[in-house]
Amino acid sequence: MLRGRYDGKITKKFQIALPKKFRNELGDRIVITKGEGKRLIVVSENGLEPLLKGTNLSPFINKDASDFQRFVLGNAYDAELDSKGRCVLPEYLRQHAEITEDLVFGGIQDWVEIWNKKNWEDEQARLSTKAPEIAERLAKTVTEGTEK
Repeated sequence: MLRGRYDGKITKKFQIALPKKFRNELGDRIVITKGEGKRLIVVSENGLEPLLKGTNLSPFINKDASDFQRFVLGNAYDAELDSKGRCVLPEYLRQHAEITEDLVFGGIQDWVEIWNKKNWEDEQARLSTKAPEIAERLAKTVTEGTEK
């Protein structure tokens, strides 16, 4: 399971270095793609399925499923990490996540998120106030699911 927060930087050559703990789980061949909002998602070479859960069984004529697949798969960048865990981050992904210098890697169970550090901190502040409400909704969903 991928978890934890690691701070990083992007180099002048637009390289990022994936933390070793995450490399050990993901391997040297990764996929980086756009995530909802101003974040990037990193998965192993074969790890896109959890991101597409629910869309892969939808017919191609389902607009929401097609749009989401287009967003995730259409923006996917295949990268091979060097011996130090580095790869170049393409411009379109840097722009999407507003990556300029300081960044944060966040392990989120099946994937890693990459955030501009300020955006990460803003999101954490938002979540700090919303966490009790979110937990209550999730608990209600779980309870309703077990009653059926």
